[in-house]
Amino acid sequence: MKILAIDSSGIVASAAVAQDDNLLGEYTINHKKTHSQTLLPMIDEVVRMLELDLHTIDAIAVAAGPGSFTGLRIGCATAKGMGLALEKPLIQIPTVDGLAYNLAGSGVSVCPLMDARRSQVYTGLYTFQGYQMQTVIAQCAVSIEEMIEKINKIGQAVTFLGDGVCVAAPSIKEHCQVPYTFAPAHLNRQRAGAVAVLAMEYYRAGKMQTAAEHRPEYLRMSQAERERLEAQNGK
Repeated sequence: MKILAIDSSGIVASAAVAQDDNLLGEYTINHKKTHSQTLLPMIDEVVRMLELDLHTIDAIAVAAGPGSFTGLRIGCATAKGMGLALEKPLIQIPTVDGLAYNLAGSGVSVCPLMDARRSQVYTGLYTFQGYQMQTVIAQCAVSIEEMIEKINKIGQAVTFLGDGVCVAAPSIKEHCQVPYTFAPAHLNRQRAGAVAVLAMEYYRAGKMQTAAEHRPEYLRMSQAERERLEAQNGK
């Protein structure tokens, strides 16, 4: 089984190819460049370095949201375009799940935090039985205080990761009542390698879709949609 995976859901842009139990290649950049500039060249470089015939892949996995609205649309368009051109199925991986899978095998709970702005984070809570991920709290958009309250009630040690950690750290330090740690730098951001490996589980379970069927999962309205709704309600 060979999977091409992409993640452009946040500041990080990442592309990877995994085959069976091997991560063949991964290109990840955590820098403030637009994904419209970086994502396709990154995929092209990974393919070139691996001397990969794209027609030999079994599926294309994409981090489907939540995250940056622009980033998700770029990832969605890229995956859909390649899926249509190559006649390959798409595997839609929830962004927060993919981020949590960076810490597959962890002996404590895993809580990804992505900065969703407007005093919220995109988050969830996961545990692992070996490398099998169990969802305790499905990905959602909530305040960090609400998420910490839920973690305190569950009462298990937790590791936080994601770009929302730097924003949420003061609240975590003040309110978190369970033992906690922060993931190290090489594991604390989105990685297409994790998306690819998790996608293999989806592939085996038949959780795929056509390129035409794929849609991003935003979890909440965009700013333009909110402003339009507010304007309509104000009339």
